[in-house]
Amino acid sequence: MKNKIVKKFNHFIWTDITKPNSEQLAKLDIQFGLEPHLIEDVLEHGHLPKIEKINNTTFIILRAHTADVDEKATSTGDLSRKIAFFYNENELLTLHRIDFDFINAIEYKAKSSELLALRIIKNILMTYAKPVQLQSDKIDEFEQNIFLKNENFISIEDLYFQKSKARLSKKILLLTQNVLNQFVVKKENKSILQDLKETLIKNLFLYEDIIEDSKTLLNSYLAFKAQKSNDVMKLLTVFSAFFLPLSFLVGIYGMNFPYMPELKFEYGYFILLGVMLLIAIVIYFWFKRKNIM
Repeated sequence: MKNKIVKKFNHFIWTDITKPNSEQLAKLDIQFGLEPHLIEDVLEHGHLPKIEKINNTTFIILRAHTADVDEKATSTGDLSRKIAFFYNENELLTLHRIDFDFINAIEYKAKSSELLALRIIKNILMTYAKPVQLQSDKIDEFEQNIFLKNENFISIEDLYFQKSKARLSKKILLLTQNVLNQFVVKKENKSILQDLKETLIKNLFLYEDIIEDSKTLLNSYLAFKAQKSNDVMKLLTVFSAFFLPLSFLVGIYGMNFPYMPELKFEYGYFILLGVMLLIAIVIYFWFKRKNIM
């Protein structure tokens, strides 16, 4: 095994293993009496949070947030990493594929394996606190750019990935909430479990806000872009309305026929210019009356 740490407490033993493989887990199966299907769950890369009670042992899988705020995560495996727990009165076994600082730094003198498991679960939930706040700030920045007419600085791709990460985080936390709701603890630890549930609900609300804000911002961005396109089309239409009749007159008098009666008229050129100017004035006031301009 890459890393195996065994810590002995007064009433139980905590074994923490990083990067276990199937052969090593088979040995643990003998040592800890693990069920074969639970070993498969531990090895499955993208397994979602779950809880299962077998005899006196509780098996839990949770996922800690590991993606950077600017990372383009599109799956639970990109966004988070799994931690598996096996615990009973005498032992706590934790298994994970990568090193977690919050596990390596634990100096907590727990009175029971259940208390230590709750402390680790709290640290897992805390991994979502900073990312959700950073995502919330990012969404606020998008909002300012859109509504302060700086929509050219908005990246639709970036907004999509922020929404995608919030959606994935919400999905993981909803499944984690289901785990905590099924988690049965001793009477003296119920207040700790309740605190964990409240922390989780807070993060769920924040992610829900991010998802809703992302949808609103996307619709607003598209509406602004559509409005800008409409303004451009309106301007082109106005120009066309002015120049179309004038171009028609110019086209007629630009024909090269020798028997056009107006060609030898002394003031024809000036009259034609006057007619063109009159047409432009009429079109202008008609647009003003219709509130087109």
